Amino acid sequence: MPRPAPAPFDGALQPVSARRTLQDEVHHGLAQALMAGRFDPGQTLTIAALADQFGTSHMPVREALRRLAAENALEVSTSGTVVVPAVSRARLDDLCDARLVVEGAAAERAALAMTTPVLRRLDHLAREHAEAGREKDAAAMLARNQEFHFAIYAASGSPVLAQLAGSLWLRFGPYLRMLTKQMEPQLGAGEIDTYTRHHGDILKALQDGDADGAGRHLRADIASTQALLRPLCPSENGDATAD
Repeated sequence: MPRPAPAPFDGALQPVSARRTLQDEVHHGLAQALMAGRFDPGQTLTIAALADQFGTSHMPVREALRRLAAENALEVSTSGTVVVPAVSRARLDDLCDARLVVEGAAAERAALAMTTPVLRRLDHLAREHAEAGREKDAAAMLARNQEFHFAIYAASGSPVLAQLAGSLWLRFGPYLRMLTKQMEPQLGAGEIDTYTRHHGDILKALQDGDADGAGRHLRADIASTQALLRPLCPSENGDATAD
């Protein structure tokens, strides 16, 4: 069966239950925080501070950080410090190229396997996404956007594609942090169409069982986010101006 969509991150790290494996719970919590854009590019993550927020000892946090570094979601400096990866246009373009392939393919497969309950859920999420924009809540918008995308990938029937999408979103976290800061003033000015227009097209294609259309519109969604982020990212020469 497809892996269930990950729960959206609500903006705070929560203590974990000792009834589950602490290491897995901490890893999951940190992964969700990264995918939600909780941490700034280049931010140092300290074991002591994270252990305090999770309410655990240092050991499960240390192991979770090690696993996330192995997944290329975090980086370890020569001194052993764990940091959120820096951003650049080259990294952004590379990640988006991979997302276009993986997530576009998942959307195409999902269109051929759609069910009424999944379509209802996607319609509900698209409406909540737009409503969060009208309420000028960037964090809620990103959370609903994540749920919308991963509900599609789970519906693809491909655990491999869903897992690959999750891995790419982990590495995309620093860019989502930048996107949050970009969104906030625009939402404050009532500009939400930039962030909502593709979801309606994706949903319509899924409703019609149009695999080509679902893949095309989902890729357009990714490409529009890439276009918003590119001017904010430093180039290899260190500037952050548009090409």
